[in-house]
Amino acid sequence: MEHKNVWESYDEKDLKKLNKLCDDYREFISNAKTERECVDLIVNTIEKDGYKELESLIEKGTKLKAGDKVYSVHMNKSVCMFRIGKKPMTEGLNILGAHIDSPRMDVKQNPLYEKDGFAYLDTHYYGGVKKYQWVTIPLALHGVIVKKDGTTVEINIGEDENDPVFFVSDLLIHLAAEQLEKKGAKVIEGEALDIIVGNKPIHIEKTEKNGKKKDKEETKTKEAVKAGVLDILKANYDIEEEDFLSAEIEVVPAGKARDAGFDRSIILGYGQDDRVCAYTSMQAMLDSPVCDRTTVCILVDKEEIGSVGATGMQSHFFENAVAEVMNLNGEYSELNLRRCLNRSCMLSSDVSAGFDPTYEGSFERKNAAFLGKGMVFNKFTGARGKSGSNDANAEYMAKIREVMEKDGVLFQTAELGKVDVGGGGTIAYILALYGMNVIDSGVAVLNMHAPWEATNKADIYETYRGYKAFAKHASM
Repeated sequence: MEHKNVWESYDEKDLKKLNKLCDDYREFISNAKTERECVDLIVNTIEKDGYKELESLIEKGTKLKAGDKVYSVHMNKSVCMFRIGKKPMTEGLNILGAHIDSPRMDVKQNPLYEKDGFAYLDTHYYGGVKKYQWVTIPLALHGVIVKKDGTTVEINIGEDENDPVFFVSDLLIHLAAEQLEKKGAKVIEGEALDIIVGNKPIHIEKTEKNGKKKDKEETKTKEAVKAGVLDILKANYDIEEEDFLSAEIEVVPAGKARDAGFDRSIILGYGQDDRVCAYTSMQAMLDSPVCDRTTVCILVDKEEIGSVGATGMQSHFFENAVAEVMNLNGEYSELNLRRCLNRSCMLSSDVSAGFDPTYEGSFERKNAAFLGKGMVFNKFTGARGKSGSNDANAEYMAKIREVMEKDGVLFQTAELGKVDVGGGGTIAYILALYGMNVIDSGVAVLNMHAPWEATNKADIYETYRGYKAFAKHASM
């Protein structure tokens, strides 16, 4: 079954809307390179649209009604948005769920060291990465350092054109004969992904007993390059080496997302898995009218490492937030909560592997996602024999077809490569545990999990339109 290129279906009015959405999205991923930054930008955006914080509504005992907009942030790394519908929540929710974490390197708790005149930060890679892709490229540091007194210092170094950047070194080609004999997974080892942060020893001038400086004399300082870096950190951020113990600093590619191709049809940028689905889900919520069913957008952390931890989808923060909203809506009971979740419908909004002609041997063409051919639905993900998969039933797939066709959304279906080549998972199976209908959907991506990923603007636009259609029409 062939799908036409969706660019062919657009008129000037459509292209204007597409370009506005994609320009805003490109700006978003350029400025939101960590989960915390995503949450901050999202909250700033949705509050302007009238969303109110759940905790403040609970404190005031505010009663909710159809059309009300509510959000809840969990540990500054995950966020839920609710738009109260006309029908009782016990009849179910229409849920858009995506993740806002992306593969990267994390700075270790005891990271700063000096070796042979270089100062390094020791890192631990996060998520599935090809480690060799992260060497020699400009890197930036994003995150927070929380001091013992509770003061939070925000770190964002490497994005401004006047900032320094950082990098992981690689062996020059002239000496790399032995290295090039290694398998790809071993060309660069995980413990070799330490970033260079300095190469200049600190200069400390000696003084006489009378306080006068000696000319052109300097003390010899142990680990003088590391000391120089610590001196800069103290002067610029008022932090000590010990403060790394309570820091969360992520190492990400430096630089903004860019249009790619002479025709500017592609966006090339970091973190599009899965912020492309997170942004379009949020924007679909903002642009949707009050619907019959309450609509929800869940944007979570930790998907790239199994959705674990307090901010991952496996935690109970989403269920707790739904219970609190139902309580403000006058509907809460344990049984009503179970009925609400069981009767809900969800799009697990995550990216799909885009067909790459250069590596076509890894794909099965009839069931591959092509850039420029619209929103992608994956009936199942998982690996090989569907291990770790949520497998949507035929009835729900038929409903999704009806919903998309009702609003003229152009879509395609796909699997994640050839059956025995590999595989992957999403948050879909976790929400399916409540008994709700769930299917994976999103945008096709080239270079998935690489420092720079590529998406097609038409696919982004159709996915946004698909999320809006789902919010409005979905129910089982």
